[in-house]
Amino acid sequence: MAIPADLEAWLRLSLLPGLGHQSLRRLLVALGTPEAVLAAGQGTLRAIVNEKLAATIGNGGADPSSWNDVGPWLEDPLNRIVTLADAEYPKSLLEIPDPPPLLYVKGRTDLLNRAGFAIVGSRNATAQGLANAEAFAATFSDAGLTIISGLAAGIDAAAHRGGLAGRSSTIAVVGTGLDVVYPARNRDLAHRIAESGTLISEFPLGTPAIAGNFPRRNRLICGLSRGCLVVEAAISSGSLITARLAADQGREVFAIPGSIHSPLAKGCHALIKQGAKLVESAQDVLEELGLQHAPPAVSPETAAPENDPLLGHIGFEPVDMDTLQQRSGLAIGDINTALTALELAGAVERLPGGRWQRLS
Repeated sequence: MAIPADLEAWLRLSLLPGLGHQSLRRLLVALGTPEAVLAAGQGTLRAIVNEKLAATIGNGGADPSSWNDVGPWLEDPLNRIVTLADAEYPKSLLEIPDPPPLLYVKGRTDLLNRAGFAIVGSRNATAQGLANAEAFAATFSDAGLTIISGLAAGIDAAAHRGGLAGRSSTIAVVGTGLDVVYPARNRDLAHRIAESGTLISEFPLGTPAIAGNFPRRNRLICGLSRGCLVVEAAISSGSLITARLAADQGREVFAIPGSIHSPLAKGCHALIKQGAKLVESAQDVLEELGLQHAPPAVSPETAAPENDPLLGHIGFEPVDMDTLQQRSGLAIGDINTALTALELAGAVERLPGGRWQRLS
C-alpha cells in the first residue's frame, strides 16, 4: 500500500532518532504541519532544535527504510495510524503532558473518544482478584465506560475480558509494536480485542517487549480514562505507577482493599492511605463518577454446598492447615479431601505456603 504524503511526513519526523515528542510538538506549534517542518530552512529549524536535528530534518527526516513495514501493515482494514491532526485522535490524551504525536491503532477507532475507565493490577493475581476485575469491568462496560488496560497477564487480561462482555468494549494500550503480541499467552485475547475493541501503541511496528516501555505506556492508560481502579497490587507493583500518573493527571483513583495478610493487598492499602477511594462494589465507582447505576458486579456463584462441614471454618483471610484443624476438629486427611472438593467447585483458592482462602 502506498503511504499518503501527509502520513509519510508524520513518519519522517516521528521515526527520526533523537527527535522527542516535546521537540516535535514545538516544531509543529511553530510551523504548523509536518510538511512545513520538512520544508523549513536551517535557520528556522535551528531556532527550535539543535543543529544536528535541524540538518537531519532538512535532509528529509528519518531514513525511509524505517517505515518499510508500515505500508503492508496498513493494507489490513483493521489497521490505522492516527495523528495529532486527525479527528479520531483521543481528545483526552491532549490533556496529558506528553501526548504521542501519532498512535498505531488496530480495531475500532470510534472507541478512542468514548468515556474510558482503567482497571489495572497484579500479573500474578489470585482467582478472586481475577473474578473481581472481570466482573467489575463487565459492569462498567455495560454502564457506558470503555475499559482501558495494558494487555498484561493477570488483572489486565481479566479486565479486557470483562470489557468485551459488556456493551462498551475495551482498549488495550500495549508496550510493543502492534505487530508484536506480548505476553504470547494473550494472543487469542488480542485477536478478540482487534475484532471487537481496540489495540493502540505509540511505539513503531517491530518494537519488541522492552522493560522501559511498559511504565511509559501507563500514562496513556490513565490518560484515556476518567478514573483508575487498582484491583490487586503488591507494594512494588507497576500498577501503582499507573495510579500515581492518574492522580497527577487529575483522574480519580480507586482501590479494592484486601486481607491485611496478603502481599497483593499492600499496594491497594497504600493507595487508600494516600487518598484513593476505597471500593467495595461497582456502584461505589459509578456513583463517584456520576453515572447511572448498573446491576451490581458480583463474582461467579460457587457450586459448593453451603452446609459443607469445612467451608464455614475457612474465612476470606488466608488460613493454614493447622488452623483449619483447630477450628474444625477434623482429621488432616478429611480436611484435604474436603479442600479438594471445594477447590474443584470454585469455592476456595489454594495460596502459596500451604494456605487456603474462601472465594466470594
